[in-house]
Amino acid sequence: MDLRDDSFWMGGRYARSIVETSRDLSRLDDGNFWAVSISFEGEVTLARFESNFEASFPFSPGDWRSLEGQWRSSIDKDGYCRYVENIREAIADGWVYQVNACRQLQIRSDRDELASLFAKLQLENPAPFAAYLSLPELKIASASPELFLSRHGSKIKTSPIKGTQTLNEMGFGKKDQSENVMIVDLMRNDLGKICRPGSVEVSELLRSEDHPGLRHLVSDVVGELRERLSWSEIFQALLPAGSISGAPKSSALKVIAENEAIKRGPYCGVLGWVQGDRAELSVAIRIFWQDGDGFLKFGTGAGITFSSDPVAEWNETELKAERLISIASGAER
Repeated sequence: MDLRDDSFWMGGRYARSIVETSRDLSRLDDGNFWAVSISFEGEVTLARFESNFEASFPFSPGDWRSLEGQWRSSIDKDGYCRYVENIREAIADGWVYQVNACRQLQIRSDRDELASLFAKLQLENPAPFAAYLSLPELKIASASPELFLSRHGSKIKTSPIKGTQTLNEMGFGKKDQSENVMIVDLMRNDLGKICRPGSVEVSELLRSEDHPGLRHLVSDVVGELRERLSWSEIFQALLPAGSISGAPKSSALKVIAENEAIKRGPYCGVLGWVQGDRAELSVAIRIFWQDGDGFLKFGTGAGITFSSDPVAEWNETELKAERLISIASGAER
């Protein structure tokens, strides 16, 4: 058996030899170690493994063969610029304040594993919440820089990212700062649904973080969970993440549904692990994934406000994709 199949790795925790899969969030309350993937649309994939232990990622980047062919985008440049203008009109009409507008890149691929690509990402683009999941129906190689939720007992934290620039740029502008604060307020509200009154606070606001090739604007929101909450109740309050949907969340989701012709799937969802009252869950951005249709996929997007310039936002989606697409060695179209 190839150990690259049916396994999970994140932050030094390696799980292998799958025992069962489930789509029932109530299973997370049994205290076992579960790998968790929840799509942007809310489709749940849980996996329990025979063993999990501390280990470096055990596979080599040298086995990854360069991709051949062209990456194709679900939305071209003109279409994406129209999408941005549609959002600006919705903002002007008072329906929404901010929307995260995404597109999907895909390339035909007959690869049946992503372990070697993930190892290559770990080497050339290390990310704080990188994760690898390989199941028969879903394979993900993630270089996520964003924390969706960490939990230690009753203490929880989320760290939304809003604001992206190259390492050569100096300082984030008012657009990025106001967008970040807007999403911080949304996450404070979401955490307030499940946390003890008065326990939710912004522990750090507008922190600048350097990552390979990119700089992000990050904030931390913390809180203390109410007693006897199930994992299902926690996810119901927080999904999808505010940073990849928008504000108000319900209005942003309607705008996204009207403008994005294909489902985001695992992209912009959640990826990580849960074990009892401990968890480490990322926002599933900067991910490559396969779901059995013969394509390797990658998602990219940008946060849109009324002050957004459509071409600049398209360029931001290009910037976010460029480095990782080049690591996979495809020629983006």
